[in-house]
Amino acid sequence: MTIKVLLVDDERLIRAGLAAIIGAEDDLTVVGEAADGAEVPGEVGRLRPDVILMDVRMPRLDGIQATRRILETVPEPPRIIVVTTFENDEYVYDALKAGAHGFLLKRTRPEEILQAIRMVAHGDSLLFPAAIRELAARHGQPSGGAAGARWHERLTEREGDVLRLMAKGRSNAEIAGDLFVSPQTVKTHVGNILAKLQARDRTQAVILAYETSFITPG
Repeated sequence: MTIKVLLVDDERLIRAGLAAIIGAEDDLTVVGEAADGAEVPGEVGRLRPDVILMDVRMPRLDGIQATRRILETVPEPPRIIVVTTFENDEYVYDALKAGAHGFLLKRTRPEEILQAIRMVAHGDSLLFPAAIRELAARHGQPSGGAAGARWHERLTEREGDVLRLMAKGRSNAEIAGDLFVSPQTVKTHVGNILAKLQARDRTQAVILAYETSFITPG
């Protein structure tokens, strides 16, 4: 199956570079380009991409607002990777909170960009533990107190263990090994965590955990 990619960036040279990298792969194809987030919902409806590479800062509608608009209005929305110059950018944190499935730096190596596209297209999230922890420390606004207590009430003890390991970037197989359970059991726990937290994916669940002080950046 060919993975269809939409490129969204206000810099023509960035779009051209990404198109050249992606277009050289047999299983990937660039179905369209947009220079601003305001164009994205229409292009998504017309082109039905599987993955969007979304610049986080654009002049009219930025990547955060575009991400929210797509996820709120498009049935079966595409997976979204935000692209940024600085990994500790507050815009990145807000985009991940809005539901983006991960982020990439513009200086990321081509082979890592291709791997990221394939990962999110197949349902995974780009979870970089150190970067998420730093973003939470810099830009998160922990509510703590009652909100933190509610998390303890929602999650079982084992689900809490799984969430903490998710925050460390552990895969289901690695978590299964750490907790001496089957990968299927971990998959069930992850599904329960996402449902209880009303999170779209692992990245959003980890951010919510930091924001309620269930996990502390330190």
